[in-house]
Amino acid sequence: MSGEVRRKKRELVYQGAILQVYQDTMEFANGNSARWDYIHHVGAAAVVPVLEDGRILLVRQYRNALERDTLEIPAGKLDAAGEPGIECSRRELEEETGYRAGKLDWLITIRPTVAYCDERIEIFVARDLTASRQNLDENEYVDVSPYELSVLKEMIFDGRIEDSKTVAALLAYESRYLR
Repeated sequence: MSGEVRRKKRELVYQGAILQVYQDTMEFANGNSARWDYIHHVGAAAVVPVLEDGRILLVRQYRNALERDTLEIPAGKLDAAGEPGIECSRRELEEETGYRAGKLDWLITIRPTVAYCDERIEIFVARDLTASRQNLDENEYVDVSPYELSVLKEMIFDGRIEDSKTVAALLAYESRYLR
């Protein structure tokens, strides 16, 4: 199938702080052509922080694209292409929640929007948590709260949690660790 489609041209149309937007000119085996948008993202990592009692820490923060707060697992972009996801997740855990992990295990890797973006998110499970301190960016406002997994699943299925990395991570965590 990929032999039926090929890129003829890629043009950078926007360079942002965390992504680049391109317009690709595509050619198809039938002779037709089309313009497709493509977004390059350096990548990210996320973490499911599990307290000793089994509750999971989530962060609530404002998301401009949705114009509202969302409830998510802690996550952030890689500082540079090639940064190990485990290091990024360790950093983001402490920055956003104020906890350090004694143990970090890879859980799952996702590609949240494959139709137009190459973003890759590695997700880890953090256990043996010890309190440290939050280290938020200057314009970052994050509330941290612990939740029972059963409550989080209800929130997923009634639409209160929509963030794809959070949905995938919580369901993968349950499947891998609790079944």
